[in-house]
Amino acid sequence: MNILVAEDDPFHRSFLRSTLEGTLQEDDTIYEATDGQEALDIVKANPIDGIIMDLQMPRANGVETATVIWRGKPEMRILFWSNYADEAYVRGISRIVPNGAVYGYLLKTASEERLELAVRGVFREDQCIIDREVRGVQQRTENNLEGLSDSEFEVLVDIALGMTDKAIAARRKMSTRGVQSRLKHLYDKLGIEQTSSLSSFGPVYNSRTRAVAIALSRGLLNADGLSAAEEELEGWLRGQANKAV
Repeated sequence: MNILVAEDDPFHRSFLRSTLEGTLQEDDTIYEATDGQEALDIVKANPIDGIIMDLQMPRANGVETATVIWRGKPEMRILFWSNYADEAYVRGISRIVPNGAVYGYLLKTASEERLELAVRGVFREDQCIIDREVRGVQQRTENNLEGLSDSEFEVLVDIALGMTDKAIAARRKMSTRGVQSRLKHLYDKLGIEQTSSLSSFGPVYNSRTRAVAIALSRGLLNADGLSAAEEELEGWLRGQANKAV
């Protein structure tokens, strides 16, 4: 079995290699990548069977790298190893996992024993191994009362990008009233009171910017996700410009 360790931190990379050497068989080969692009190059050039991947890496982060790899090799087993259990990361991974794929999500705070179990589970036994804290975030996002639906999350990202209601409606192929309905549901779930937050000088908050601020503080949004969303928006805008020509 050929396993790739994709981790930019040399200490963590060495720790992962040591753990793999103590867990897998002697004839297994371990490759190392220091960033997402190098990981893609190694997967393209070698018969890699599984990957341990950090989520925050230079040139291409873990979600971007896994997206490209799974697009060409949906059977690839990937164990994400990260400092973060933020909903933005959990949701980002959930959106790209192919049907039937074997993967794991383990926090770096996990014990070495837990890491060894995850390695054996994902790479040897074809089991999906998800950290308990991450599983809790997944369950919250799937809860209709507590978590944001995919459509509500899309609108949240769009207002974080600064889009107007009309632009969101055009991009998401819906009515302006539909966008406003999603925004209302979003505000309700984030606990934004649109009537009680009044003072002698008027509303205390702008609901849109308040929603983005709360989402960032709760880990619903992060820089990596917004960067990817910005690229998607630019692609959509280019498409609209081409249609107008």
